[in-house]
Amino acid sequence: MVRAWYMDSESNDQRLEHHRNPPEFITMDKLFENCGVEYFSLNAETYKTDGILDEIKRKRNYNYEDEIVCSKERLPNYEKTLKTFFTEHLHSDEEIRFVVDGSGYFDVRDRNDQWIRIEVVAGDMIVIPKGIYHRFTLDTKNYIIAKRLFCGNPVWTAFNRPTDDMECRKSYLEKLKTGFATS
Repeated sequence: MVRAWYMDSESNDQRLEHHRNPPEFITMDKLFENCGVEYFSLNAETYKTDGILDEIKRKRNYNYEDEIVCSKERLPNYEKTLKTFFTEHLHSDEEIRFVVDGSGYFDVRDRNDQWIRIEVVAGDMIVIPKGIYHRFTLDTKNYIIAKRLFCGNPVWTAFNRPTDDMECRKSYLEKLKTGFATS
C-alpha cells in the first residue's frame, strides 16, 4: 500500500525514507488535491487476468506499455541512469507507472514547491501529471519492475528544471489554481 509524506530536506542519500520527525503523512486525496498525482491500487498477482488494469487502460486510452527493470544486474549504466532519474524534471505527457515487483520512491513538488515522497510497492500505480516537477529513485532494496503506460507513442524526453516557460508547465500551474479533475 502506497505511503506519501513531506520530506524535510534535500539529502545526499536519496534511497532512504527522509521524512520529518515525526513524519507528516499525506492521504492520496490530499496528494491529488495538492499536486494532481493519481493513485490506483491493483493486485500485482492477478492484474493479468482480473481485468482491472485493462479497464483503466481502456478508460484512459493507454494503448502502449512496456516494462522496465531497475536493478544493478538489469539496468544498463545503472548508477548513471539512477542519477538521471533522480534529477528534478518534468515531462510533456503524463508519467504512468504500475509497480509489478519491488519498490521505490517518486518525489513530487506540491503547490508550495515542497517535496512529497511517494513510496510505491507491488500493486501501486501512480499517474504523475504532465508539467509537474518530479524525480524517481530506488529504495535500499535497489530493485523495481514497473510497467510504463502511454497514450499514443511513448515519449521519453525529460526536461530538467527550470522549464517554467513550457506550455505543459503553464497548464499544470493553472490546474494547481483551478483544481484537478479525475479521468
